[in-house]
Amino acid sequence: MEFNHKPVLLKQCIEGLNIKENGIYVDGTLGGAGHSKEILKRLSSKGMLIGIDRDFEALDTAKERLKDFSNVKFVHGNHDDIKQILQDENINEVDGILLDLGISSYQIDEKQRGFSYMLDSELDMRMDRTQTFTAKELVNTYKEEQLSNIIYEYGEEKHSRRIAKKICEYRKNKIIETTLELVEIIKMAMPYIDKSAGHPAKRTFQAIRIEVNNEIEPLYDTINQSIECLKNGGRLCVITFHSLEDRAVKNAFIKAQGKCVCPNDIPYCVCGAKKIGNIITKKPILPDKKEQTENSRAKSAKLRIFEKIV
Repeated sequence: MEFNHKPVLLKQCIEGLNIKENGIYVDGTLGGAGHSKEILKRLSSKGMLIGIDRDFEALDTAKERLKDFSNVKFVHGNHDDIKQILQDENINEVDGILLDLGISSYQIDEKQRGFSYMLDSELDMRMDRTQTFTAKELVNTYKEEQLSNIIYEYGEEKHSRRIAKKICEYRKNKIIETTLELVEIIKMAMPYIDKSAGHPAKRTFQAIRIEVNNEIEPLYDTINQSIECLKNGGRLCVITFHSLEDRAVKNAFIKAQGKCVCPNDIPYCVCGAKKIGNIITKKPILPDKKEQTENSRAKSAKLRIFEKIV
C-alpha cells in the first residue's frame, strides 16, 4: 500500500527550525518523510539529517523517497530515546529537532495495522510491530476501571464508563478479536449516537492507540531530552494533535525557559528552575483554513517552537 501522508504545518516547521546549511537535524517521527525532504533540500553536503521512526514500513518508504540524498541516516527507534540514539551515532549536539506526534494517514489506512474503526481487521494498533503488546491484549486483559480511565483521559470520551463496562461484559463470553467487533461493542454501550460528534468509536480507538504505544507518559521527559541535545541556538519544533500532548510540551517548554513551577505556598524555589532557552511561540501556531480543508489531519494540529540559549 502507498504511504500517503501530507506533512502538517510544513512551511511553519521549516521556518521554525531556522535551518543552517551545514547543520545536523533530527526528524524524530520520520513517517512519510515529507518534512525530512524539505529539511534535506536546505542542507549542503556537509549537513546531515537523522530520521527516526519505530515503524519499519515508514523507514522503508522514507529510504525510497530520500534515495537522492546521501547525507541522511535512518534509525529504527523511538524518539523517546533520542539522547541514546544520538550517542550511538557519536553525536553530542544537533542544530534542530522536529517531532510530528500522533499517527500517520498510512497507518490508519493500512487494514492489517488495526488502527481504523472503519476497516475490519485484527486488533493491533502497534506503531512498532516488534513490540508484543497489542490492542487485542489491552481490551481483553485490562480491568474495567483501567479501561474507563484510559478511554476518558486519552479519548476524552464522556461515555467511558459505559464502554468499559460493556467491553468487560462482552469478553466474559468471547475474546474480542477484531476492530469492527470492538466498534459494535462501543455502539452497544452508547445511550445514543450523536452523529455531529463523528464516529462513535473514534475517541475510544484513539485512547487505546495512545495506551498501546505509550504516546503520552514519556513525552514531557522526551521534550526535556530533546532540548538537552540541542546546540546553542538550536531549535525544537513539536507538532501535537491531542490536548495532553500539547500540555506536556507546553509545560516542558515553560520549565526550560526557567519559570519556577513550585506551589505558591512554598517560600523558596525547590524545583531547580534554570533558564536554558526561550519559547519562540507564545501561543501555538495553528494551520490555516486552507490546510485544514485540504488535510483533515491538520484540524487539531498545534506547533510549538523552543530555542536553546546557553
